[in-house]
Amino acid sequence: MSDSDADPGKVVVNRAMSLDGFIAGPGHAMDWVFEHFKDNPFPEVEQATGAMLVGRGTHEVARKMRHEDTTYDGGPQFVLTHRPPDEPEHGVTFLTCGLAEAVATARAAAGGKDLEILGADLASQCLREGLVDEVLVYVLPVLLGDGVRFSTPDLGRIDLEPFASTQSGSVTMLRFRVRKPVAQH
Repeated sequence: MSDSDADPGKVVVNRAMSLDGFIAGPGHAMDWVFEHFKDNPFPEVEQATGAMLVGRGTHEVARKMRHEDTTYDGGPQFVLTHRPPDEPEHGVTFLTCGLAEAVATARAAAGGKDLEILGADLASQCLREGLVDEVLVYVLPVLLGDGVRFSTPDLGRIDLEPFASTQSGSVTMLRFRVRKPVAQH
């Protein structure tokens, strides 16, 4: 079987979350996440990832945190935005197309591996449109009290099916399949 015959990887919403449901603290603080990921507790996730599709807000937060030790290699990075920067950015492709086209473009670049979706707004949009196969959540032992919630308030109901729970050190990884609506005849 050639690489072109291989099944495409999954589209996975991937995020770290405080126990009280925040993916970033006040002011988009993320230092509490890096405290728990110093030793890459789940290297198999990185190995299964071929590309990342990131929302513009999440990308901007990540740019400000470049001083952190973020050696995670999720493959080519695509940023979906209405406002691409004037200057190109090394290693980043800015997309201004529709959501489904952006997912298809990044998924093709993943080369048969998984596509990670990062950012609350982008992930909520992808979930609403039925473009996500799995949700992977790293639950960290911290309560933040405020910050950026796991999903946007307009997400609506998305049914999930749990299929894995793994702990490594202080981090618990939960994995869910997204239940696709049954077609009405």
